[in-house]
Amino acid sequence: MTKQFFGALIVFAFIFGGCAKRPNLYTSDEIMQEFDPAYLDFEYLTARGRIVIEEANGKTTRGTINLRAKKDSIIWFSVTPGLGLEAFRGAVTRDKVRLKDRLNGGDINMSFVEIADRYDLNLSLELLQNLIYANVPHEFSYRDRLIRVGQYFELTQAREGIRYHSRVSTLHGKVQELSSTSMSDRGGLLANYHVFEDLEGQPFPNQMLLKLTYKSPEGVQIAIVNLEMTKVEISRTSLNFPFQF
Repeated sequence: MTKQFFGALIVFAFIFGGCAKRPNLYTSDEIMQEFDPAYLDFEYLTARGRIVIEEANGKTTRGTINLRAKKDSIIWFSVTPGLGLEAFRGAVTRDKVRLKDRLNGGDINMSFVEIADRYDLNLSLELLQNLIYANVPHEFSYRDRLIRVGQYFELTQAREGIRYHSRVSTLHGKVQELSSTSMSDRGGLLANYHVFEDLEGQPFPNQMLLKLTYKSPEGVQIAIVNLEMTKVEISRTSLNFPFQF
């Protein structure tokens, strides 16, 4: 189960579990005239919410997730499927992904290079952060294609064999829709960010739907994930990120 679930888990199992609440929606009277995407400004962050994962084999996993993060340094997460016992604990740093599987004992300690070789997923801490916070996947540069269509900027980027297409809202500068495909046709990602919450004057994705296609030893797998935010806080004090195998 760990191998089948891992490709999906490392991308989106970093956030949110608990009971649903009415979000404090982000609003702005300004419309972005020039392309100036918004990036979340924080040093430490904690989050809770709920997650539903539908795997290719028909299995559905529902649970709560707790997240702690230090910007550009680490994403730490703990997954509890509903019985009050921790099922997974993981940590993503600039170098590697570590996952403690308490249910099946299939622990993982892999560099991003090893992940690319085994699962055909070109991941990084920066890319995962951008996915979680609805940022554009990569910093905008002259080699990217950008056009404006109505209330959106359409941004196309190609990096390391992956093509990304982002629809960025002119209302808040965040990605509203994202698709990525491998130029070798081995995997891809679709992401929709439905609702943005006001987090200390910044837009933060409150709800998202993700569909991930990835390669595993069992073949090409597809996972669908629904995430709903319940609580997010920016911390001014340092956090602990406990992890050991």
